[in-house]
Amino acid sequence: MTTIDHSAEETTATPAVDMDTLMAFVGRFVGDLGATMAAGNVVLGERLGLYRALAQQPGDARSLAAATGTDPRHVDEWLRGQAAGGYVEYDAAASTYSMTPEQAFALTDPSGPVFLPGAFELALGALKAQPRIEESFRTGAGFGWGEHDSDVFTGCERFFRPGYLMHLLAEWLPALDGVEAKLRTGASVADLGCGHGASTLLMAEAFPASSFVGSDYHAGSIEAARQRAEEAGVGDRVRFQVASAQELSDRELDLVTTFDCLHDMGDPLTAARQVRQALAADGTWMIVEPAAGDTVASNLNPVGRVYYGFSTYLCVPNAVSQNGGYALGAQAGEAAIHQVITDAGFTRFRRVAETPFNNVYEARP
Repeated sequence: MTTIDHSAEETTATPAVDMDTLMAFVGRFVGDLGATMAAGNVVLGERLGLYRALAQQPGDARSLAAATGTDPRHVDEWLRGQAAGGYVEYDAAASTYSMTPEQAFALTDPSGPVFLPGAFELALGALKAQPRIEESFRTGAGFGWGEHDSDVFTGCERFFRPGYLMHLLAEWLPALDGVEAKLRTGASVADLGCGHGASTLLMAEAFPASSFVGSDYHAGSIEAARQRAEEAGVGDRVRFQVASAQELSDRELDLVTTFDCLHDMGDPLTAARQVRQALAADGTWMIVEPAAGDTVASNLNPVGRVYYGFSTYLCVPNAVSQNGGYALGAQAGEAAIHQVITDAGFTRFRRVAETPFNNVYEARP
């Protein structure tokens, strides 16, 4: 007769599951799933002109489809989802839809100070790289900014430009020591990592006595920036060039700017050293970075979640794909940025402004 000694067997207790806690978590998942699909629907609404038409004339699916040259049945389903998400209003008695002034303000004007569809365009563009990002996770090779879908480049501009439009001229530049006065009388400015040139052109249009050079290592973005400079009529004072921040060769600059890009660089230290060499003795570097605290715990909030998500797909893979050994990420925080600036030889550093989405720093030689 054989006996089994059960005392030697390993047993693993199944942790108890609290159903209320579980359902609360499932509820969070439902919200996230709806938001994920909302991204595509918001971009559809913007690109097909559905928001703009509805803001001008409330109505039903048939009237909105007629106004936009789209199919009523598709529009009907889109409207229902938009109403469920709170992006448009539904009048059950009349079976019609409309938009509040606030919804229209945030969803219909790409040149306004608040424009939400751009953020969803950026997100959808980033998600198209899912297989490559998965590969980057496995190999550690990274994935360069310039390899992403074109929606990343246009979406990035449309995501950040409203914030620049609202704060750059009114708050950020005036907060810098003596910079605005120099810009009015005639300053030499370099805007590094300029993308499509939104930040460069905003400054150039506001300060006609100054000259500007914008640079980005992505050739397609520079091509778009050059075209926009010509359209804006500032091509004689603004030049755009394909170059990384580490290749900055200008000297005696009054102002260097980096907008939401220092944390993307694989070698921000070399870029910072190049900026220090390029600045005049009384020059200024304005560093605009995503709003972030210095600890993980301080970034566990809705804005931190957005930036960590984008950073997983965009910022860290891009930095890892470059030489330099850095991968700061979009939630690097002030201490990490300060360390890079100090290591590059700057002697003065301070935070001069902040918004819910950005921190703005001033560095001086």
